Amino acid sequence: MGKRKAPIAAFAIVVLAGTPLAAQQDGPELERTPWGAPDLRGIWDFRTITPLERPEELGEQERFGSAEAAAEFEQRTLARRDKDRRTSDGLSAQADVANAYNQFWWDYGDKLTEDRRTSLIVDPPDGRIPELTDAAKQRVTERTAARRRPAHGPEDRGVAERCILGFNAGPPMSPSAYNNNVQIFQTEDTVVLLVEMVHDSRIVPLDGRPTLREDVRQWRGDSRGHWEGETLVVVTTNFTGETSFRGSGPNMRLTERFTRVGEDRLVYEYTIDDPESFERPWTAVIPMSRNPLPMFEYACHEGNYGMLNLLRGARAEDAEAEAAARAETSGG
Repeated sequence: MGKRKAPIAAFAIVVLAGTPLAAQQDGPELERTPWGAPDLRGIWDFRTITPLERPEELGEQERFGSAEAAAEFEQRTLARRDKDRRTSDGLSAQADVANAYNQFWWDYGDKLTEDRRTSLIVDPPDGRIPELTDAAKQRVTERTAARRRPAHGPEDRGVAERCILGFNAGPPMSPSAYNNNVQIFQTEDTVVLLVEMVHDSRIVPLDGRPTLREDVRQWRGDSRGHWEGETLVVVTTNFTGETSFRGSGPNMRLTERFTRVGEDRLVYEYTIDDPESFERPWTAVIPMSRNPLPMFEYACHEGNYGMLNLLRGARAEDAEAEAAARAETSGG
């Protein structure tokens, strides 16, 4: 489908008192779809080494004060991540395979955001996730205890390990170790967000249809979108209790904003409002850049027999234990 251009204002994300605002400026023409909407289509890369939360030692410092200070932070971070993770007393399977022995094969990115922010979180002003409520802390405690118990079946393993949902897909999307790409498709009444990992598509209607009933819950929630000027706004509710983002609960209200700010730039902003889980709402801003390379399927379980073999091994051990118990009971 063709493209056309129309004179629109470019947007610059600025931070005033920790709150992101879209400031209009005269700028170049940006592409629009044939039906006149801002054109968000394409593959967008959201790698960055800017941490989600501001390191505690930086206190209220919203940005690195100079390019030199930012470069020093980048180099320290890269050096720490590339440190050999193998133990000094020999190479363990856990360190070599599960922990990848160092970060060479991982792809966090190597740069801070262009505005040299010290955290992706811009609100609260301290750049950190607000305190969890007592109810959320209880959920975290229960989930931690459940993970420590032996798994009797696949349903006892986490959704990420089962390749249902996880890693950087969210929602909301958040940079991780690799595969930090999202492909956006648009029609006049629908937007589709295809995240590379776990190769997950979220279909967002733009036609004003009502949300699902409160008792209908989905892995990725129920999303509805609309345009506010040049910004695509996506509101998602109706999450399940099986998924969580940084301690969120099933009644989280997630508001995402996508704003094209240049030929190859897009700003992604999200706000989490979940009074059952966090003491206050919080907001993060993540810059995205156009990726000219194709995005391949993240075949999370294709040819991967790890889960199957783990369960087979456990059942074999169960059978051996039962046989031994019977033999002991019968005196054999």
